[in-house]
Amino acid sequence: MHILLLGATGRVGSHVLAQALQEGHQVTALVRSPEKIKSHHENLTIVQGNVLSQEDLLRGIHGTEVVISALNTDGTSTLSDSMPLLIENMYSEGIQRIITVGTAGILQSRTEPDKLRYQSSESKRRSTRAAKEHERVYTLLQQSSLEWTIVCPTYLPDGERVGSYRVMPDLLPEGGTEISVADTAAFTYQQLTNRQYIHKRVGIAY
Repeated sequence: MHILLLGATGRVGSHVLAQALQEGHQVTALVRSPEKIKSHHENLTIVQGNVLSQEDLLRGIHGTEVVISALNTDGTSTLSDSMPLLIENMYSEGIQRIITVGTAGILQSRTEPDKLRYQSSESKRRSTRAAKEHERVYTLLQQSSLEWTIVCPTYLPDGERVGSYRVMPDLLPEGGTEISVADTAAFTYQQLTNRQYIHKRVGIAY
């Protein structure tokens, strides 16, 4: 496949990049700082640009078949501001499939099912800013006609890939408190070929 990868220099994105290249896919990485990508690979195309530029996004997405976004919130509204531009470009290029990395905060609450986790007493986070950004992205994807999946990890320490974890559509697996960056990236990558979670948020935890 030919993948457009956003967030390729981040914690999850860099793992997704390595796995995709290792397994023979073509990857176009749209990044602000190309020097942060340490991979040199014949199947990797690096496009310097900003996800808030319609033109840069179009340069990155042209010729690809699927989008993986591992962008984080960075304390800004870049995540939600870029999503309408990305959706528009996907429509214009005829691309249907998008896999994004969100947060467990936008899963449904078990204790208050009509609320999202970050809005309920289930969440221990003091700040809701990042979750609100991810909720905006979730709403935009829901309103689109794309085949979307949002991978929703809970606390994300660095750590080795364990390979065994629990996943659950729309909810966090009961009692789940963490999942490593490497396992989150592996599960995100697997969604390239797994159609089980289209139009779903997926909670992931050990």
